[in-house]
Amino acid sequence: MKLVRTTAATVTAAAAMMAGALTVATPAYAATYGGECGSGYGVVNSAAIGTKGTVFLTYSSATGRNCVVAKRNTTGSAVLVEAGLAIHPVGSHWTAYDGGYYTSYAGPIYLSAAGRCVDWMGRISGTEGGKRGTNCG
Repeated sequence: MKLVRTTAATVTAAAAMMAGALTVATPAYAATYGGECGSGYGVVNSAAIGTKGTVFLTYSSATGRNCVVAKRNTTGSAVLVEAGLAIHPVGSHWTAYDGGYYTSYAGPIYLSAAGRCVDWMGRISGTEGGKRGTNCG
């Protein structure tokens, strides 16, 4: 009976170690806002861009402007990264837009939207994240 308990404990411990090893082998890197919009801008909203990055909506009370930056989780070879910002509803094109082959992020892009809701997005290699009709006022 003691042999069975030891074997069960060994199997449980081995499974836990393997699960831990799998977690360590594939760490999740999340993009963080690093002040790309400039002094006085703070993050007021954000959204995941699938597993590829994060789009950040920031605001400065000093300038009364919103700013968007779309950041990759990890830097690397240049890929298509895009950022868009508009008064809600966006319509057929983004009022403020930046897109190109970047190693880290697209933007910053700016828009004054006092008293209005905004639509904002980030796209990395075809995967999009963002929100519509947010941060009103």
